[in-house]
Amino acid sequence: MTSSLRLARVAGIEIRAHWSLLVVVALLVWSLADRVFPESNPGLSDTAYLVMASAAALLFLASILLHELGHALQAQRDGVAVAGITLWVFGGVAELRGNMPSAGAELRIAIAGPAVSLVLAVACLGAAVALPLPAEIDGVAFWLGQINLSLLLFNLIPALPLDGGRVLRALLWMWRDNMLWATRVSGALGRGFGHLMIVGGLVLAIFGASFSGIWLVFLGWFLLAAAEGELSQATAQSALADLTVADVMVRDPVSVRAVSSVQAFMDDVFMPTRHTAFPVLDGGEAVGLVSFRDALEVSPERWPGLQVAAIMTPAREVTIAPDTPLADALPHVTSGLRRLLVAGGGLLSATDVLRVVEVRARVAGEEPRRVASGIASGRPQTIGR
Repeated sequence: MTSSLRLARVAGIEIRAHWSLLVVVALLVWSLADRVFPESNPGLSDTAYLVMASAAALLFLASILLHELGHALQAQRDGVAVAGITLWVFGGVAELRGNMPSAGAELRIAIAGPAVSLVLAVACLGAAVALPLPAEIDGVAFWLGQINLSLLLFNLIPALPLDGGRVLRALLWMWRDNMLWATRVSGALGRGFGHLMIVGGLVLAIFGASFSGIWLVFLGWFLLAAAEGELSQATAQSALADLTVADVMVRDPVSVRAVSSVQAFMDDVFMPTRHTAFPVLDGGEAVGLVSFRDALEVSPERWPGLQVAAIMTPAREVTIAPDTPLADALPHVTSGLRRLLVAGGGLLSATDVLRVVEVRARVAGEEPRRVASGIASGRPQTIGR
């Protein structure tokens, strides 16, 4: 997710905040200070309500982050790489790299987030009810408990991409031992739920609740798009299930020498072929990958005296084994340079992978362009609320 600010790193997981989060915080503080807390805790000062609202908004964001960390940490325990966690206007998402190793792993990862939210809801509501807290703290604790419980129940609706949809997919996957079929069922429920939210939002907007209605429409649209993306990715991965990187890689790609000047690379290699990226060779061995965009990062005046080795991405960052299942390579090759070096010689191209997906989708009776578009953007798998 672009336009995000890096906040911290927890257990090797990068935490980011999207700029849209500012909108959520502002609206939440305004709503809590203007209406919610004055109704639930009457008789306090305007300053007290503002402080309560600010604290509640920040603690609410912290609870979303803990929810996503629940998913992410369990994913790491199950061997799934975590690209990071992003907090944004619709809550938070943990970005996972690679495929779920099993239905059991998906079930554990899906349940981990709601389990954290349940603990938070019980703790906050229990503290508000059982402890003699000051009115200000009691009001914040009770609201946090309620909102975490409400979001927990919403998030457990059995429709992708919500956690409940992932739980359903994992259970169906276990039952039929068919991940694609399980994704189709839970994805269809996700699409249906998204359409229902959009219709409901339009009805609310027509009958006067314009803000709530518009928000529901946007949320429904997001869920609908995410469900479509899940189905497209699952179909693509199924189409590639019996292939490895070696089956699709280019065995003798156009390359450039590490000692060549950037000017020579652009004139003699890039312009005649117009490929996105090229292996960089030193003594016949691939030592990196270079793209025309790398060259554009430096001033053209420097091209004649600058070697390609100075602007390339080192091989250790963009190399994959030839026996890697192509479905596992998919998230890596459809992001960044959209090219990967293959250990021992060769190049894996996102374009070539997508062509294979389109052909196999057509043979399987799927709409090839819809399937390919679901993976072409290189979006990692996301789980969250």
